Amino acid sequence: MTLRVFVSCLAVACAALALAGCASLISPVDRLPPPPAGAVPTPEVVGAPAIRYFPEETADLHRDLEETFRRERAMNGFSADGVLPPSDFLALSGGGQNGAFGAGLLVGWSDHGDRPEFRIVTGVSTGALMAPFAFLGSKWDRTLTRLYTEVTSKDILNERNISAALFDDALADNLPLRQLVEANVTQEVIEALARESLRGRTLLIATTDLDSRRTVFWNLTLMAEVRTAGTLDLVRRILVASAAIPGELPPAMIDVAVDGKRYQEMHVDGGTTTQVFLLPRDVLLSDLAFRSRTIYVIRNARLHIPPREVPRSAVAIAGAAIASLIHTQGIGNLYQIAARAERDSSALRIAFIPDSFVLEGHDDFDRNYMNELFLQGYKMGRDGFPWMTAPP
Repeated sequence: MTLRVFVSCLAVACAALALAGCASLISPVDRLPPPPAGAVPTPEVVGAPAIRYFPEETADLHRDLEETFRRERAMNGFSADGVLPPSDFLALSGGGQNGAFGAGLLVGWSDHGDRPEFRIVTGVSTGALMAPFAFLGSKWDRTLTRLYTEVTSKDILNERNISAALFDDALADNLPLRQLVEANVTQEVIEALARESLRGRTLLIATTDLDSRRTVFWNLTLMAEVRTAGTLDLVRRILVASAAIPGELPPAMIDVAVDGKRYQEMHVDGGTTTQVFLLPRDVLLSDLAFRSRTIYVIRNARLHIPPREVPRSAVAIAGAAIASLIHTQGIGNLYQIAARAERDSSALRIAFIPDSFVLEGHDDFDRNYMNELFLQGYKMGRDGFPWMTAPP
């Protein structure tokens, strides 16, 4: 479903409401209430080992990252006060079907022969879906390739009747996406994440808690170490939630408890609050370990939106405005990462869809478009891409 179709459906639904005057008749889909604002203690996810952090509460994240560096030292026999070897970090942005670019770049980078092992990998939206396989390394490139060259919109969503805009939680059902994640994020993946966690590596995925309107960072590697019956299911739900475009795909409802009382959090696309991230601003890489660092950012989008005439209609204007907001947010996130890289004395490398790639998809998850974009990214990675060292 394209943004145009999505906005059109909402416009039609709103018009129907206005004409019928029936807003008071709409019943929202049932749910438990969200946790009370500022709940103490912090809500705990029910039935699964959730290890997560919030932008304004970074003490736990800082502690866990320090533990990963301690593990790295112990695993490799490095002294407690010595300088660690250079390290690399990878941030994967949102972008829907444009994730084919990042997937292709990573696979091509593997074939070029110098793709590093990243100490920390982060992912948002489509970047979250590819992040586990990017994190686990080139031996998972076949899975990464399949996810971005063989799927179509039918593998992601089932469109609902337009009345879903009034009476349901999304315009489409995400059962195909959930099945796709279940088929690829297996217990084998969980075991592999747990092994890498013991080596001092970290995988973070962002979702948006829509009730509190804040980003939530999930530590999938530490979660993978806790082998409970609910681990695999929760990891899958987080990945699906990170790609759940609000209104288009259903949110992930996550049961939590505070002092024994049950609530539900509504988690949607991490891109609602950030298009790409590395770490919250209060976490300084320079405080964690003495070493040189390189931060790689793959933006699954173009840096420039080509000008295009916008018809003088409410739907077209709304669609163009939303697209502009998303694009501008993504550019702003690049500048945030660049500022933090400079603050933490880290080198920065940025890749994005080049302006020379002019093909456009006919719909979301257009297989031909994704294959061509994957090939574009693959060639760039295979040929030794000259990464940008700063945002434009």
